[in-house]
Amino acid sequence: MKATVVYESLTGNTAAAGRMIAAGLTAAGIEAVACPITHVDLQSLSESDLVVVGSWTDGLFFFGQRPGRAGRLAKLPVIDGKQAAVYCTYALDAGKTLSKLARVVRMRGGDVIGGYAIKRQDLEGGAAEFVDRLLAALEVAEA
Repeated sequence: MKATVVYESLTGNTAAAGRMIAAGLTAAGIEAVACPITHVDLQSLSESDLVVVGSWTDGLFFFGQRPGRAGRLAKLPVIDGKQAAVYCTYALDAGKTLSKLARVVRMRGGDVIGGYAIKRQDLEGGAAEFVDRLLAALEVAEA
């Protein structure tokens, strides 16, 4: 299995989480690469069975949260028929960022099998938990 982690990052937190997610997938035996939405590795994306898309949480503190720079994410290359997962990084409250990001990924053709909100104060722990949940979801999907 191959995976591509695509992220939109403002301060570097979402990028760091994306690299940790790719590393965790690789450690589990899934060939994975991470890349920013502005430089998607098209070869890797076309060969991937799984596409993970991440964004930072934009909006006001407790309402109006959404994926950061959603316009860029909406231009993600078409991923028809590929399994997909979403993640977001946040400081105080992720709100509906994950559901909005999942909608964007579905519009690009991805079959979203899960998502996870990662608190920026615990990127490493959040990325590890997301990878564990993602691996479990993939096992269920393959069964």
